[in-house]
Amino acid sequence: MSKQMIKLSHWSEATDWPYPHFTPAELASKGNGSLKLEVDAIERLERLRVKLDAPMLVTSAYRDPAHNRSVGGAKGSYHMRGQAFDIRMDNHDPAEFEEAAREVGFTGFGYYPHLGFMHIDTGPARSWGKKFPLRETRFAPEPEPARKTQAAKEGTSVAAIAVAAERVVNEAAPVLPDYLVTYGFTALAVLGLGIVLWRMLRTRAE
Repeated sequence: MSKQMIKLSHWSEATDWPYPHFTPAELASKGNGSLKLEVDAIERLERLRVKLDAPMLVTSAYRDPAHNRSVGGAKGSYHMRGQAFDIRMDNHDPAEFEEAAREVGFTGFGYYPHLGFMHIDTGPARSWGKKFPLRETRFAPEPEPARKTQAAKEGTSVAAIAVAAERVVNEAAPVLPDYLVTYGFTALAVLGLGIVLWRMLRTRAE
């Protein structure tokens, strides 16, 4: 049974293109602009794009024979058969990308970490090259709950007001009677605490 193929002498001839995440231009040969794709391969590529839910930058898809020779491609390259794609890994975790690619049915994998891309195709099951190093996942610190953060801020405010009140009273102590110093400090502290409590109640009400 022959495989369904898309064959165009130039990508601009494409009409009613059914693959929303990839354009004929980006999948065409960078040599003469011709386009030959195995329908099964491009459909798998579409499913992979949907599964990853992230942009995929295709650096090489179909290659006409002359272009394949010019870039040093293998003589029997699956790029010339319209079954292979080279994908940049800049915005993908290579291990997760490969797992997803296998799940949608890609069987050939070439690893090019020094060049930043992975080759995938629908040819025989095989792989070559050195795999990409594992990438460390960095998690952002979990933000504190809003109320806890607000309480910490209010606690700091209480301490700041108390320190300020103490400073004012201590500076006035040499010229004031002892009882006025004591009462003055107490009054300032109570006033500051009242302000903080009022702010906390207003915040919760909002």
